[in-house]
Amino acid sequence: MYEGMLAETVGFKGYNGDALEGYLARPLGAGPYPGVIVIHHLPGWDEATKEMTRKLAYHGYAAFSPHLHHREGPGSAEAISAKVRAAGMVPDERCIGDIDAAIRYLETQPYYRGKVGVIGFCSGGRQAYLVACNVKRIDAAVDCYGGKVVAKPEELTERQPVAPIDMTKNLACPLLGLFGAEDTSPSPQDVARMEVELKRFNKTYDFHTYEKAGHAFFSVDRPSYRVHAAVDGWQKVLAWFEKYLKSP
Repeated sequence: MYEGMLAETVGFKGYNGDALEGYLARPLGAGPYPGVIVIHHLPGWDEATKEMTRKLAYHGYAAFSPHLHHREGPGSAEAISAKVRAAGMVPDERCIGDIDAAIRYLETQPYYRGKVGVIGFCSGGRQAYLVACNVKRIDAAVDCYGGKVVAKPEELTERQPVAPIDMTKNLACPLLGLFGAEDTSPSPQDVARMEVELKRFNKTYDFHTYEKAGHAFFSVDRPSYRVHAAVDGWQKVLAWFEKYLKSP
């Protein structure tokens, strides 16, 4: 069977109409394809994020990764990420607006099917939880070791004023969570607290914690990579999206 893919940088209008860029990958052909928004990790909108976006396109999705640090550029992913850290991270309101705008961009494309998921890694995992509680058009979400979904009062800031766990009541789609037993943010205790809230509000979710894995176990270009967790994790991600995005 012939296989082909289109992958390119595109421009779109983000929160407040700001001009942003995103990385779009999709199978060649008319489709229609379900969409997946890929939220990059704190190290930035980098090569690893774009590889993950292409992986999802290979499996039949219109995958779109918006550059959430675009406003702090130009520069390398590392330099821009340092600016984001120094500023106090990406404001939650802006993040929600940018992800909502990324979905709206997909909705204008002729190859888009009409169901969309969101997946995020590290800070992007937190943001996946955040947007799943605030953007009603999302059909499935995946939180990959998102730190500070659970946050202490002293960790809240003007840019991130509410812990995502306190928004769980508003979660409007099924949530998959993938975590490392040796991680400290989120810690196993944080993950347990998330489960308590998800059960309390009768949400559909599935959590998996991998032994001998810490933070960023999906990152093939970092020492934290753990093949057993990453391979099984991708299988679970693809099965999750297959169930909630490709099913009639």
